[in-house]
Amino acid sequence: MGRPVGGVSFAEEDFFRFRSRLAQCLDVLPHVVGHRDFGVLPAMVGAELELSLVGADGRPAPVNTAVRAGLDDDRIALEVTRFNVEVNLTPVALAGYPFTALAREATLMLARITAVSLPQYGARAVPIGTLPTLRAADLTADALTPESRFHALEDAWARRRTAPFAVRVGDGAQGVVAADSVAVQGAACSWQVHLTVPPDRFCRTFNAAQMASGPALAAAGNSPLPFGRRAWQEARIPLYEHGFGDRQGPARHRVSRSRVGFGPAWLRGGPLAAFEDAVRNYDVLLPAPSDADSDSGAQAPYPPLEELRLHLSTVWPWNRPVYDPAGNLRIEFRALPSGPTPLDMAANTAFLIGLTYWLAAGERDVAQCLPFARAKANFYRAARDGLDCALWWPPCSRKTAAREHQAAGLVRQLLPLARAGLRLAGVAADEADTFLHLLDRRVATGRTGAWWQQQASEELRAQPGQTAGARELGALTGCYARLAEHSAPVHTWDLPTVLRWRP
Repeated sequence: MGRPVGGVSFAEEDFFRFRSRLAQCLDVLPHVVGHRDFGVLPAMVGAELELSLVGADGRPAPVNTAVRAGLDDDRIALEVTRFNVEVNLTPVALAGYPFTALAREATLMLARITAVSLPQYGARAVPIGTLPTLRAADLTADALTPESRFHALEDAWARRRTAPFAVRVGDGAQGVVAADSVAVQGAACSWQVHLTVPPDRFCRTFNAAQMASGPALAAAGNSPLPFGRRAWQEARIPLYEHGFGDRQGPARHRVSRSRVGFGPAWLRGGPLAAFEDAVRNYDVLLPAPSDADSDSGAQAPYPPLEELRLHLSTVWPWNRPVYDPAGNLRIEFRALPSGPTPLDMAANTAFLIGLTYWLAAGERDVAQCLPFARAKANFYRAARDGLDCALWWPPCSRKTAAREHQAAGLVRQLLPLARAGLRLAGVAADEADTFLHLLDRRVATGRTGAWWQQQASEELRAQPGQTAGARELGALTGCYARLAEHSAPVHTWDLPTVLRWRP
């Protein structure tokens, strides 16, 4: 999805040619997806882990290019800012012990990155949604990784909005930060899960993923201190939406809704509708043509459709459709935060995928069970208040209307359903039990990554409502990084005293 784009600036004819190729891709796509062998492989699950590199003071360390060069590992990709990297984990079958495999590989990769970056650059790899030590000055154009794709995005965004622009990370006046670059994306690190879905099940599964995202996000919050300020439990959500939402620009650039968000309605009409929506409702940002022939469906069963894939990589809904020329469609779950540990991320994945599978099983259609507006409200309530929020959920019987539940209690009620969904997918019983039990303990204690960070920060504040100083936030981040390296799940972490944190 993040392939190189060649140039940084584009002429009007580049946009015209690219839009033409996009239209060709949409014409070809129904024939590809309708091929009898397309999407018939066993279900697979994979993940992308976005990380921050931090120094001994807990501040971002801009050494990603050197770290990647030192590791020489194709699984490691550069991210938008110089202090971010992404690890592309090996996809595994959604059967047997997939979450153990993902957690094991993520643990090994975290250790490898730190093993290279710590002795040479004094930096650690930290899986965290948003670094508490970030400052607005860390997210200017100077922080961009020196790759054409990121500078092309910067150039495209500069034509679409004025700078500086306001980025919301929480409520009230204190929840707004000024930014002037797409480098603000570096403040939002995710654990992005990919799930292959057969074309005939795509629509129901996508809607189920939308509905499952609210409860899953409530249990997974890990971004509560953006720029050192107390904010939403998962402040990465509003930060990313405001940082990458479309703004006023030339008339041809105006669109009906933000490029980042939960979406406007339940998906109708099958998988093609999801791709058509992304093409017809969002203008082109990166019109980089490929040499591949988009209308080559007659010559090859699965053409690359490079323009479609590149365009989709510049539209960022929290659940995104993905076309893979290897022969599958995927749902990319983008809402889960990075961290705190591989075990925590694997548990979040088990719950989200298990619940999605259960909600999409048989002839169940969640679009008939809950109004979309309430599923959308669930998502943002979960991001804001975590396990303390109220979530709408339909009853098992359709005779009564959906009602609100306290999130922690609802998640625990949904765990058996998630287990049933995992068993339907072929996940081993003890695998499902292990990771869902881990999530159950986190929810029962209320000790999410967001809770740990907020409780730790309370001891750093001179008085309520004040922001902790840079030294204290650095110590907090350093303590978090060392605890994450030990891999014990976050609900078991101790809350040390301020004096023990100091470098």
